[in-house]
Amino acid sequence: MKKSNYATLFLAASLMVPMAVQASDHSVEKALILVNSGSLQTQGMAMVLGNAMQDQGTQVDVLLCDEAGDLALQETVSEELKPNDVTPEQLMMKLQQGGASVSVCALYLPNSGNARDALREGVDVAVPPAMAEKMLATDTRVFSF
Repeated sequence: MKKSNYATLFLAASLMVPMAVQASDHSVEKALILVNSGSLQTQGMAMVLGNAMQDQGTQVDVLLCDEAGDLALQETVSEELKPNDVTPEQLMMKLQQGGASVSVCALYLPNSGNARDALREGVDVAVPPAMAEKMLATDTRVFSF
C-alpha cells in the first residue's frame, strides 16, 4: 500500500472515532444509590447526583444504611449545604417526588432503636431478597456513597 493510502485510511478512521463515541449509548435505565456515610456532604452529593440522573430519565432508587438511615427519620433536620442551601433529606424528598423509592436497610431500625413509624412518609424497609434482585439486574447500575 502506498504511503498516501495509509494516510487516507488513517484520516478516515480518525474521523469515524468521534461518530462511534457519539453513537454509543451510555444511558442507564435504573440506578440504585447505596448511602452509608454519616457525612452530610457525602449524603448531599449522593442525592444531588441521584436527582441529576433522574432528570436525565433514569429510574433512581435509594437504600440508606448505617448513619445515612437517619435521613429517613421524620425527626432528622440536617444543616443546609451550600451553594443551594438545601439539606440531604430535602434532596432525598425531591427524588421521591420524582418517582424514586427510598428504603432503609433491613438492619437499620432494629439496630437504631427506632420503630417503623419514625420513618418519613414514603420510606420503606428494604427486603434483602428484593434488594439483591435490584442490585443484580442487568439494567441497573449500583452506586455507593
